[in-house]
Amino acid sequence: MILRLGTRKSKLALAQSNMIKAEIERMRPDCTVELVKITTKGDKILNVPLAKVGGKGLSVKEIEEALFDGRIDFAVHSLKDVPAELPEGLEVSIFPRREDPRDALIDRKGRSLQGLPPGSRVGTSSLRRMAQLRAMRPDIKIKPLRGNLDTRLKKLDDGEFDAIILAAAGLRRMDLSRRITEVLDPSILLPAVGQGALGIEFRSGDERTIEVLAPLSHQETALCVKAERAFLACLGGGCQVPIGALAHVVDGGNLKIEGMVGHEDGSHIIRMDRTGSCHEPEKVGNELGRAILDAGGKAILRSVYEGTR
Repeated sequence: MILRLGTRKSKLALAQSNMIKAEIERMRPDCTVELVKITTKGDKILNVPLAKVGGKGLSVKEIEEALFDGRIDFAVHSLKDVPAELPEGLEVSIFPRREDPRDALIDRKGRSLQGLPPGSRVGTSSLRRMAQLRAMRPDIKIKPLRGNLDTRLKKLDDGEFDAIILAAAGLRRMDLSRRITEVLDPSILLPAVGQGALGIEFRSGDERTIEVLAPLSHQETALCVKAERAFLACLGGGCQVPIGALAHVVDGGNLKIEGMVGHEDGSHIIRMDRTGSCHEPEKVGNELGRAILDAGGKAILRSVYEGTR
C-alpha cells in the first residue's frame, strides 16, 4: 500500500512529516508513505504578518486543494496553523501525542523575559504574543518577525533582535532545545490554540487512509485540542485577533481550559477558564468562549474587525 503525504517544504514541516511517515511504516510494514512537497501562499509571503494577508488558511490552502484533487491522501499540519472551520469534505480528527505547547524565549545574552532591559527588541509576528507581552512588559519593543525557523534564528544571531519568541515544540522537533533561554509558563504567555500538536487532515470517508492513520491518535491530546478548537470557533477563529487557549486533563475525568482574547496593544485582555467533563470537550470549549464573549470579548472582536477602538 502506498499513501501520499502532503507537506510544506520547510525543514520543520518535513521533520514533522517524516516523523509521522516513520511511525506509520513502523506500525504498518505493508505501507509505504511518499512525501509530496507543496508550496503554500504562506511560504511565499514572508515579509507581512499572516494576520494582514489572510491568516491561518494561507498555510494550508494549496495542500487542501491537493487533497481534493487526489494528488495526496493526507497531510500533516502544525495544528495551530489550521483554521477553526475546514472545507466541506475534509476533516482533521487524528491528533498524535502533543509536544510541549508552551512558548520559548531565545535571548542572545541568555536573559529571562523579566530580565530583558527596557527598550529590548523582541521579535514575533503573533498578535497573541504581542498583546500579552505588551500588557506585561510595555517597556520593550515588539518587532515583526516572519520566515522559517532557521531564518528567524539567523535574524536574531545577526543582531536584528535582542530576543525572539518561538514555539517550544518546533525547536524541540528540530533538535534546537539548546537555543531556548526560557520556556514561558502559560500563566505568563498563553499559547496558541493547538500549539505543540499536529493535526492530520484527510478526505472524509476515505476509509483506507483512515484505517491506517487511526492508531496515531493520542486520546488526551485529542480531548484537549478539541476543546481549544471549539473555543476558537466560538470566537470566530479569526487570525486578526489575539486569541490563545490551552486545555489539560485534570483529576476526576475533567478537562480544564484557559483562554484569552485581547487588543493587540495589550490595553485590554480578557482571560478566563472553565472546567467540564472529558466526555464533552467541545462543550467545555464553547462554554469558555461564550463566557469570554459575554465578559467583553464581543466588544473587542467588533472593534478589531471594524478597525475602531
